[in-house]
Parts: sequence; C-alpha cells; structure tokens
Amino acid sequence: MDAITATEPRFRFDNSYARLPGRFYARLDPTPVAAPKLVRVNAALAEQLGLDPEALRSPEGVAVLAGNRVPEGGIPLAMAYAGHQFGGFVPQLGDGRAILLGEQVAPDGTRRDIQLKGSGPTPFSRRGDGRAALGPVLREYLVSEAMAALGIPATRALAAVTTGETVLRERELPGGVFTRVAASHLRVGTFQYFAARRDEEGLRILLDYAIARHDPLAAEAENPAQAFFAGVVRRQAALVAQWLLVGFVHGVMNTDNTSISGETIDFGPCAFMEAYDPATVFSSIDSFGRYAYGNQPRIVQWNLARLAECLLPLLALDEEAAVERAQQALSGFAPAFEAAYHAGLRRKLGLLTEEEGDIALVQDLLTRMAENGADFTLAFRHLADADQARALFRDPAAFDGWAGDWRRRLEREGASPETRRAAMNAVNPAFIPRNHRVEAAIAAAVEREDFTLFHEMADLLARPYDDQPGFEHYALPAAPGEEVRQTFCGT
Repeated sequence: MDAITATEPRFRFDNSYARLPGRFYARLDPTPVAAPKLVRVNAALAEQLGLDPEALRSPEGVAVLAGNRVPEGGIPLAMAYAGHQFGGFVPQLGDGRAILLGEQVAPDGTRRDIQLKGSGPTPFSRRGDGRAALGPVLREYLVSEAMAALGIPATRALAAVTTGETVLRERELPGGVFTRVAASHLRVGTFQYFAARRDEEGLRILLDYAIARHDPLAAEAENPAQAFFAGVVRRQAALVAQWLLVGFVHGVMNTDNTSISGETIDFGPCAFMEAYDPATVFSSIDSFGRYAYGNQPRIVQWNLARLAECLLPLLALDEEAAVERAQQALSGFAPAFEAAYHAGLRRKLGLLTEEEGDIALVQDLLTRMAENGADFTLAFRHLADADQARALFRDPAAFDGWAGDWRRRLEREGASPETRRAAMNAVNPAFIPRNHRVEAAIAAAVEREDFTLFHEMADLLARPYDDQPGFEHYALPAAPGEEVRQTFCGT
C-alpha cells in the first residue's frame, strides 16, 4: 500500500473477524472505480467513530470511500453466509457486492464494521457484477439514517460516492458506492452457512466470536449457547416492534438479512406505509406478501427458529434436551414482542399508565384507520390535536366514535395536556422517508446529477420528531398519481 498522506483518513482498525479461520471469508481488495466523486459524508457519525470528516472529504478520503485505496490497517474481506430467501434455502450467499474494510474502534471503545457496498465482484457474487446503482445507495443512506434518528437500531450511513461508471440493470444507470457502519455483519445466515456444511467446529468458533462481540455476559451463563440465543430473540423482538410502531416495511426479511446484533440491516425494497393496512407490501419480488407489514413479527420468529436449528449441537449433546432448550429460549419471543409493542402503542396514544383495555382501544383505532384510508404517521402525530387527526378519515364520524373512549381514558391519566402533547410528539414522528419523496430525490440525482433534494431530505430526516416550518410538504402522503407502490432491491 502507498505511504499514508497527511489528508488520508486515519482509521483505528482492529480486525477481529479477519483473525477467524479462512473459511469464514474471502480475502480480497475492492475493485477500483473510474472517477469517484463524493455525494455526502455523515460528519456527525464520522466524529462519533473518531474519524475526521474533512479527511474523508479529501481526494484521498474519497478514494478510500470508493474502494480505490485501502486505508492503513484495513484487511478487506467478503464474509461468507447462507440464508433462506423467501422461504427457500440457499447454502452459499455471502457478500456478493460488499467488502468489509475493517473494524473501527471508536473513542468510546465501541467496535463498528466499516463496509463498502458496490465495491466490485467477490467469490460470492454468483455471476453478478458486484456493483451498486446510485439509486439504491441513496435510498439506503436516507432510510438507514432516518431509522437511526427515529431511535431504531439500524446500520448507519457514513458516506455515498458516485463512481463515474455505469451499471447495467434494466437499463444503464450511474454507479455508486455506499459506506455502511454496523455493530457487526453477523447474521442468522452466517450460522446457517456452517450448519449446512455440518461444520460444528466452525459453529463453535462463530458462537464464541458472536458472544464475545455482542453478548459477553452469555459466556458466564450455565449454557452460553442458550443465553446467547435468548439474547438474539429479545433483540429481534424489540426491533420488529419498533418497525411496526413507525409503519416500516423491510421488504426482504430473509435470514441473511436478520442480524445477530438486533440492528435493521439491508435496506433494499424497504418503504414506510402511508395509509394503514397490515397487508401493505412494497417489494416488487414479494408476490405473495410473505414480508407484508403485518407479517413481520411472524417472519422474525420463523427466522429465529432457523437460528435455533443451527445451534442445536451447541445447546446440548442430547438432541431432545437441545430442542427443549431452543424452544425455551424461542418461547420468549412472543412476550418480549408484545411487551415492547404494547408499551409503544400506549405511548403513541399519550398513555403513561397501563389499563386492561388499552390495547383494545388502540386496535379499534387501527381498524377505523384501515377502513378510512387514514395515514398511519399523520394520524398518530395529529392525535395531539384531535381535529387534525379527524380530518384524515374519509368518514370523520369514524374517528369521533373512537375519540370519546380515548378522551375518557385520558381523563384517568392525570397528566397535563402540555405534558401529554410533548410525550406524544416525542414518539410520533412528523417526518418519515415517504416513498414518493425518496424516489423524487433519487430521480433528480440519477437523471440530472442534482443532489439538492437528497441533501434536503437527509437534513430533514435527522430530526424526525421536530416540527420544521417550511418543510411541511415532506410530511404529507403522496397525492393521487404520486404513489410509489413498488420498490426494488437494486441488485
């Protein structure tokens, strides 16, 4: 590697995954691109990671972000994993268009993967070009950062660059490279990769690594494998509850997109629901609604059962005992999900205490929203001003029929209207990445190289719970003719 220059970003890498056996990954450098240009650096995240944003913006920094230069201390690699995709098992997937540059140790001691997406072919590319079109890069930047600002665990966007090259999808499109930051890129599919090969030694090594990285207290448990699995179950239960509370539809909840850390990962054909409907699907390839909004808790639990199958030989020597321990841990999913989801629903209604009929009250509202085409995000945001919420219903009397019960419930709370309003506005966002706005920003960038809307949205979505005068149009659902009903993964 060339000698480091004064302006090259200085990473503090400690590459623990690269120290695992060679069958865990393929070691290779990113493929350089023709003429990289910076689109955006996430300065706040860079500083949290202990990186200099100005160094990332420099020509040397852009070269790193594009994959043209490996930073000092980096050990680039593509990770191996398998996965169930729409229910069908694929024994080898792996990073087909992503390369892990290294693991950055931040000033606070936290460890974060720094990964390039769209960085060229790998041994796992399966005849793909290993590249990313600019549109999916911008979508992942906007949506992943919006999720983080909403308070939902998610991989983060450090930077986006254009490549000066085109990629061929349905047509020629400008290429991009996305720099993703994650607690790790361990997935359910990572465990499936070794289980499918009956590589028990590899499974044990992976389990020990995952425990050390994500759940060190599990190592002290009577059965570390069971304690680890129970932790993954709890994290995923809490995560999917948070998705539902903001109307998020992941779109491609394969086991290789289910993270061990409990972060939202792989923002492909994802979108946010507008009119409330549990059957909402956006992904163009989800023909049967497997990953519809309302199915997401069931699918997460199904994915976790696949992880349990991988862990059986590590849970106990006796198969019957192993199954019992797996089921015991997995049985914690439903109560953990319901506790997180129900608590979140209460907060969305401004309820600070618990009463037996609270969830029925919320479900009644959701039913009336579905029957009246009410926008999910705005209906909850405007509850603090009920007259605005009422106007979202095709039949305002449907809201009135519910609001009386809600007001009587609020009377038993005791909180002042000001306190309740502030509490509700802290959990009911004013702004989400509405799909037609995301697509407009992408179209401007792809068709005209105009990133104005992209930057405006990125700034706006960093403060989703704040009223932002002058940007009210970003809060509105799509008008007739503006709706975006299908999204695409971009591979």
